[in-house]
Amino acid sequence: MKIKLKSTSISLLPLAVVILVLALWYVVTATGIVPRFFLPGPFDVLVAFQEDFDLLMANMWVTLVEAFWGLLLGVILGVSIAIIMERFDLLYRAIYPLLVLSQTIPTYAIAPILILWFGYGILPKVLLIIVTTFFPVAVEMLTGLRSADQDLIKLMQTMGSNRLQILWYVKLPASLEHFFASLRISVSYSIIGAVIAEWVGGDAGLGVYMTRVMKVYAYDKMFAVIVLISLVSLCLILGVDLLQRLTMPWKRGEKAL
Repeated sequence: MKIKLKSTSISLLPLAVVILVLALWYVVTATGIVPRFFLPGPFDVLVAFQEDFDLLMANMWVTLVEAFWGLLLGVILGVSIAIIMERFDLLYRAIYPLLVLSQTIPTYAIAPILILWFGYGILPKVLLIIVTTFFPVAVEMLTGLRSADQDLIKLMQTMGSNRLQILWYVKLPASLEHFFASLRISVSYSIIGAVIAEWVGGDAGLGVYMTRVMKVYAYDKMFAVIVLISLVSLCLILGVDLLQRLTMPWKRGEKAL
């Protein structure tokens, strides 16, 4: 019973912090400490969200479609690169430094180039999301594949298992926890990457909506779309947590113990 009470109190801490921040935000704006044209109050943001709800939902759908395809292809690329690097040490030494180098290039610097090369459609957005999402997956998957139980691998080899069977039955299950840890990072990167690409060039999406309201100094609508982006990212991360619980049921048993 004590453990349950303790875990419940810990889970309520983030909610308490959010309520405290909202209360502080309201007090600061309501008392005029910060002018409302500079920082709109929580209720101003809520009204702006209600007024532009249909427009926000339409743009959110565009961003989600871009994020989905970019994330899917980025995950496939990251997993493939990790398997190749784990299998061939020479390729690991050749590829890994290039992966690290690719992450030193600012995302905002790549977006205009992709727009110039591939136009204003969905393709440059998806490519930018792939660039921003594959790296965490590749690195974490490589760590997970290398953390597989060597004794179990040797046992599989003595029983006549081939490399593909060892990969499927030993190495991939051992890397699942690392995979989902990287996926939590990548889903948030996918939304951020889509928004950044839409900033640079596009005709729809949350990034396009943000640039339009920014030009007219509609700060209440700016905060509304920022809150929406945060909520979408949070929902995607919770979705990854749910997928992990479904895929790794033995972890639930470990937590119960």
